[in-house]
Amino acid sequence: MTRSDLVEELAARFSQLTHRDAEFAVKAILDAMNDSLVRGNRIEIRGFGSFSINHRPPRMGRNPRNGESVAIPEKRVPHFKPGKALREAVDQRTAQLEQDKQV
Repeated sequence: MTRSDLVEELAARFSQLTHRDAEFAVKAILDAMNDSLVRGNRIEIRGFGSFSINHRPPRMGRNPRNGESVAIPEKRVPHFKPGKALREAVDQRTAQLEQDKQV
């Protein structure tokens, strides 16, 4: 699902929202999440999952073209951990789809 798909779904589910309002709502939520992660805060959405920042220490890598060693600097990367309800829903739906394929 893309951002525009999410806007379309929101506008379709809530008829009182115009397409522009749905687009603004999605943008506002994603901007707020982005700003929170940039500040180093953790985001937890019960039943869905949590977003946090993981620290990757500096390390030595290799250039695949010539095998030369390259220093890779430390970095912070976003990390998503799905909640129990989301994991169970995905597992159940995936198992159901696999079962339907076999029939």
